[in-house]
Amino acid sequence: MQRSVAAVGLLGLTVLAGLALRGDGARADEVADFYRGRTIHVYIGVNVGGGYDLEARLLARFLKAHIPGNPTLVPQNMIGAGGIKMANYLATVAPQDGTAIGMFPNTLIAAQAVGTAGVQYDANRFSWLGTMTTSPLTFTTWHTTGVRTIEDARRKEIVVAASNKGAISYTFPRMLNEFLGTKLKIVSGYQGNSTMVIAMERGEVDGVTNSWDSWRSLNPTWLAEKKINLLIQTEPKSKELAIPSVQELARNDDDRQVIALILSGDALGKPMATAPNVPAARVHALRRAFEAVVKDPEFIKAAMTARIDVNPINGASLQETVRRVLATPRHLADRARAIIAE
Repeated sequence: MQRSVAAVGLLGLTVLAGLALRGDGARADEVADFYRGRTIHVYIGVNVGGGYDLEARLLARFLKAHIPGNPTLVPQNMIGAGGIKMANYLATVAPQDGTAIGMFPNTLIAAQAVGTAGVQYDANRFSWLGTMTTSPLTFTTWHTTGVRTIEDARRKEIVVAASNKGAISYTFPRMLNEFLGTKLKIVSGYQGNSTMVIAMERGEVDGVTNSWDSWRSLNPTWLAEKKINLLIQTEPKSKELAIPSVQELARNDDDRQVIALILSGDALGKPMATAPNVPAARVHALRRAFEAVVKDPEFIKAAMTARIDVNPINGASLQETVRRVLATPRHLADRARAIIAE
């Protein structure tokens, strides 16, 4: 009798396991059936030519093979209001079926947290898919300016390029003025990082905000030839850079907490998400595809060729980071708002 009971128990577990596998297979088939022959639009919230654009297009190139049904992925830049236009579109206009993905400027979560004008999205409602790498942000000057350190920037006024309020290219130098006492005169209205870098090279401005990985991947000869001076970085710091971080130069703990909110995007890297209300099975498939891409040897090889380190964050971790940032206490968010949104 005992053997009989054990055998029945084993048979029951086998049947349950088989049903579970069939369930997973059915969900995978359902996702594949949906995506087969379809197009996924990958919206990029910044202009052509910068680090975001490069990474989004690289990911789009390799994601197809890892999404059930092998849909076509079409990258499309949608610029405006520091990425808010793209985020609003994904939240309110784009199909909510898993055929619309966005690569977000990582400032958009803080923008919502502080109540930036024009925000119509709720970042908690997006389904976050992953980030291929993280990199500290830097403030950089052209080699002819004579401003080589943050102390120099405290003594001498220089002109810096920015896009619009809410964008990190605007927020970062404004934050340096507020918390570190620099004398940065911000000229806004530039469309995208690549145009700002060109403006610095032409002598229209003296400095720009840019990520370290963008310098390494898009302008490596400038680094080798010392055409640019990197004055400061954000945390986590790059071991390759012997320059201080904004956080360690903060005057007190209150300032440091406000800076942490403003720079919360550093914990997000260059994040990708799909629209709200996408069926859970498709979100799961997209997240698994992202995780597979960043382990794909061919993708890693292509990233290395582009001088991009692959140091990924998965979608579930991004979702939790977004939740935590949006739960920032109001009194700290109000101080950050004066830098980000006013």
